[in-house]
Amino acid sequence: MRRALALATAVTLLASGACSAEPESAAPATSPPPPPSPAAKGGLGEPRVLVKGRQVTWGLAFLPGGDALMTERRSALLLRVSPSGKVTELGRVPGVAPHGEGGLLGVAVSPSYDSDKNVYVYFTAASDNRIARVRYEGGASFGRPEVLATGIPKAVNHNGGRLAFGPDGMLYASTGDAAQQGNSQDRQSLGGKILRLTPDGKPAPGNPFKTRVWTWGHRNVQGLAWDEAKRMYATEFGQDRFDEINHIVKGRNYGWPLVEGMAPSNGEFTQPLLTWATSEASPSGLAYANGSLWAAALRGRRLWQIPLNEGKVGRPVAHFQGRFGRIRSATPTPDGKAMWLTTDNGEDDGVIVVPLT
Repeated sequence: MRRALALATAVTLLASGACSAEPESAAPATSPPPPPSPAAKGGLGEPRVLVKGRQVTWGLAFLPGGDALMTERRSALLLRVSPSGKVTELGRVPGVAPHGEGGLLGVAVSPSYDSDKNVYVYFTAASDNRIARVRYEGGASFGRPEVLATGIPKAVNHNGGRLAFGPDGMLYASTGDAAQQGNSQDRQSLGGKILRLTPDGKPAPGNPFKTRVWTWGHRNVQGLAWDEAKRMYATEFGQDRFDEINHIVKGRNYGWPLVEGMAPSNGEFTQPLLTWATSEASPSGLAYANGSLWAAALRGRRLWQIPLNEGKVGRPVAHFQGRFGRIRSATPTPDGKAMWLTTDNGEDDGVIVVPLT
């Protein structure tokens, strides 16, 4: 039986979000507000719609030249999007079996793309979730996928799906518990984890358990980001009460399903940096830019700015509440001057460009 805590005792925010398939009737949190410092420094300019008319856009990653690769969850299409808004359909990723919240999810571009031309995708197959590598040389199509990791549990929901290369050059992948809570506390399962892999898909050197597992005890992580000091952060969907932003540290247990939100202070589980009450967030993608974390909110239908100062979080600021519907991801442009947001409303989705000021 999991221990749900009534009050959070660290930095908290009225906003936690169950995943999109869950009911919207949870009681609000009664946690204390976060401290006023650090305050938000950078701001946002006026957004503009770059791409629309797509359906269930999910992941986005930039190529070195400024174009981006974007995924559509249901169609399994990999798209190329230019800064002018031109969209090129590069083709459907073979083996994708879309169902519920599963399908073609995360995408990451190799840090050595100029020389290796490698792109990585996370997708739901017929029996599991998988990570694959494709060669994309910049034309109108990509090469046949090479599957690097299999056996990540799948379900109608809680499939995780984010991919990102860390400052160490390793590939990180977020997974969900696949609606089987026991997966998260089972270190032999790839469900309910953050994974750390080499670019060839092997367990990365220095992993705590000599497997692909980097951290465990997660419910459904869909956002990964690093600050300039190489500290790692992740968003996490709660169940009924608290969504989270966590500072991710090698080998740590983040508590699910024994804890939702703040953990007992006995050191067994790692405390979140920030929690939200359900209805205000349902946080998916996460980015770091201009001294803040930026969390894309699905159910909350907004973009949350969370100021950071040496790893400490300040009072979050909500942007664009209700303006673009469900926001799935936030990705800074290579020049650091803007962020591209993808939306996930089921129809007329696409990309919103937001200047960073």
